[in-house]
Amino acid sequence: MKVLVTGATGFVGANVARSLEAFGHSVRALVRPGSSTLNLKDTGFETVPGDIRDRESVVRGLRGCDAVVHCAAAYTFWARDPGVIYDVNVSGTRVVLEEALKAGVGRCVYTSTVSTVHIPKGGLGTEEVSASPGELVGHYKRSKHQAEQEALDLAGRGLPVVVVNPTTPVGPWDVKPTPTGRIVLDFIRGRVPAYVDTGMNVVDVEDVAAGHVLALEKGIPGERYLLGNRNMTLAQVFGVLEGLTGRRAPRLKLPTWMAIAAGYVDQVVEGMVLRREPAIPVEGLKVSRKPMYVDCRKAVETLGVPQSPVEGALEKAVRWFREHGYD
Repeated sequence: MKVLVTGATGFVGANVARSLEAFGHSVRALVRPGSSTLNLKDTGFETVPGDIRDRESVVRGLRGCDAVVHCAAAYTFWARDPGVIYDVNVSGTRVVLEEALKAGVGRCVYTSTVSTVHIPKGGLGTEEVSASPGELVGHYKRSKHQAEQEALDLAGRGLPVVVVNPTTPVGPWDVKPTPTGRIVLDFIRGRVPAYVDTGMNVVDVEDVAAGHVLALEKGIPGERYLLGNRNMTLAQVFGVLEGLTGRRAPRLKLPTWMAIAAGYVDQVVEGMVLRREPAIPVEGLKVSRKPMYVDCRKAVETLGVPQSPVEGALEKAVRWFREHGYD
């Protein structure tokens, strides 16, 4: 199939595009003018300039394609203008998927997030229950929940769209980096003096990418699939990174309320005074108050999503950052 990939210059999208090519598909990347093209270097992907919020460029990108994988998103816990997050994540998704429906594409995958899944107290989240309004902390989570609903509504109107919900991917090609990549990078740089008591489901981004391709080929339209692997505490992640980098993992555990208070101070100093992204994102800390542990068996058993060791994924992330001069 010839597949249009949005977000191919970003972390998950770059890995998805490579995985599509490895599975034998032809890739066309919709590239926003001004985006870093590091992730497209030496790939040979066909590129089309455009923006997911611009219908005309999306129409051009879709022309002649059999399928679309919509990965593009504003994955951030801070923005000077939060409206941009909704514009990209909600309005952009609506444009891409509506035009895909009009173009009559045969298959479509929308990249959502684990944040739209309900996490029961003391239990594991699954695809069966969506997050309640009270769980949608911050603009990123709320925007992705709204975007996912757009995708599911269009599935009801006939768009053959499969929704995938990556958990916490780590690995190569995290150019910005993402909030998750920043955790790894800050550790490499020795900028993690303490940690909070939280947890997440960690997965190799290359397994997430393979999951997108498998969802495109075998997923059921209108269904959601969690793409993840291993539930880990943040302290366990830092323990693995200690072994990989030789840097000592933080031993000081901060109460979450104290970390959030520090985040508010940093938000004033860096966000408001210095006009740059805060090093301590308040929204991310608020999200961390509840561990994001999930059960990913549905995607593993029905799609065959691989489960590579997360230690290897973290090692690849560390190596990629170092090889590209981030440390």
